[in-house]
Amino acid sequence: MKVYAFDFDGTLTKRDSFIEFIRYVKGNKDFLLCFLRYSPLLVLMKLHLYPNWKAKEKVFAYCFKGMPLDTFNTYCHRFAMDKGSLLRSKGVLKIHEAQQEGARVLIVSASIDNWVQPFFPSVTVLGTQIEVNDGILTGRFRTKNCYGEEKVRRINMLLPNRREYELVAYGDSYGDACMLDYADEAHYKPFRK
Repeated sequence: MKVYAFDFDGTLTKRDSFIEFIRYVKGNKDFLLCFLRYSPLLVLMKLHLYPNWKAKEKVFAYCFKGMPLDTFNTYCHRFAMDKGSLLRSKGVLKIHEAQQEGARVLIVSASIDNWVQPFFPSVTVLGTQIEVNDGILTGRFRTKNCYGEEKVRRINMLLPNRREYELVAYGDSYGDACMLDYADEAHYKPFRK
């Protein structure tokens, strides 16, 4: 069996979907206020002095804590419908080619799976999952941020017998390095031309 694993942000998209989603839901003014508020943490995160997941969760909570899950999911579906231009056409084509050859296709992403899945409804998404309590977003993540080693762990949870498949991986950043190293065939920044 052949398995294709794609990172989402930067690999299949032209820009970071977390930033674009916040701007889409909150508007430019609230988006700027949020990032001004958390800019010191974001700088520390970029310098690898503050955990990526922690900064991301704080921004997520600021923007979405208390929102009903149904409302959030409606935004996620509208985002995918309205922002198809975020996708790299060569990446979308590669996914379709992989599906046509009968391969298993995964998107393994640090992005929240609620907004990734509507872009690719027929693909398995292994993303960061959000915590919901009584239908309301708590602002916390239910799973680890799907980044770095967590990407390999998620693939292994879904497909535990590694000898049964050939893994072809696509990524574009430090967060994808473990998945690319784990693959039989790795493609770094493949859809940029």
